[in-house]
This record gives sequence, C-alpha cells and structure tokens, in this order.
Amino acid sequence: MMNASNTASLPLAKTRPMPPVLIAVCSVCISLALVLGVGLASHTILRHIIQTLPCWAVAALGFRKSRAVAWVALPVFLFWLAIVILIWLFLLGISHVVSGHFSAIEIAMTIVVGLSALIGMMNIVRFKSGLSAVTAGGLFLLMAAFQWMCFLISILPAFSHR
Repeated sequence: MMNASNTASLPLAKTRPMPPVLIAVCSVCISLALVLGVGLASHTILRHIIQTLPCWAVAALGFRKSRAVAWVALPVFLFWLAIVILIWLFLLGISHVVSGHFSAIEIAMTIVVGLSALIGMMNIVRFKSGLSAVTAGGLFLLMAAFQWMCFLISILPAFSHR
C-alpha cells in the first residue's frame, strides 16, 4: 500500500506529462479554439474542421507517444502561428496580408492558438525523436503540404461559409 510519504519520494519526471503528450494537448487546444471558438462565432464550423484536420493527426500521434510527432507537429504549429501573426499585424494596422472583421471571440482565439503553437514548439525542442534527417524532413514536408491543402480546400466556395 502506498501512502502520502511514499508518493513524495517518487521522481518528478514520472508525474509530469512527456513532450509528445503536451504536443498533443497543444494541438487539441488549437483545434478547439478554431472549431468551437472561431467556427461557432463566425458560423464556419465545417471550414474550421477541415482546416484543423492536421491538428487531429498531431494529437493522435502525440497521445500514442509516436517518435514522429515532433516532425508532424512542427509545420502545423508554424502554420497557425504565422496565421495568428498575420491577423495581429492586420489588427495593429501594420500589414494587410490578412484582412477582414474579427470579433472579440475570434481575437481571443488568436491568443489561444498562438500560445498553444508556441508551447507546442517549446515541447518539440525538448523531444528527441531519434528519426533520421531524411525521415524527419520528409514528415515535415508531407505535413506542411497536408496543412496547406486543408487550408486551400477550406476556402473553396463549397466550404468557406459553412
């Protein structure tokens, strides 16, 4: 039987989540912010589900503690961080690469998405995948292409306002 004095001696590393799990959690946070936050506020849930399909792949790999998770997550986190930065540059009147009207909830969700992407990338740095450079690079490029494809599909007229 384990009592309070026995649990105090357990190493802290055993109780803290590992980087793959934290990467997965960050990916889920991005998805939820975009689908339930932005999607609900702007009535574009289907569009945001399509855009976040790569995030769900990252989450699945992260919760399974896959060695590939870091190289699959990095382009997804970079993509969403870039989108958030472009939105904020527009909101601050610095750039007009992205334009439009952003509600308070959508602006709040940019903060959630940006922080989740940054925290996810910090955990990617901590994670040692052990994959070869060719495999890691291939996964990175494949997922970057998948994220871009999902984004492009989501802005097609059939999905852009759904």
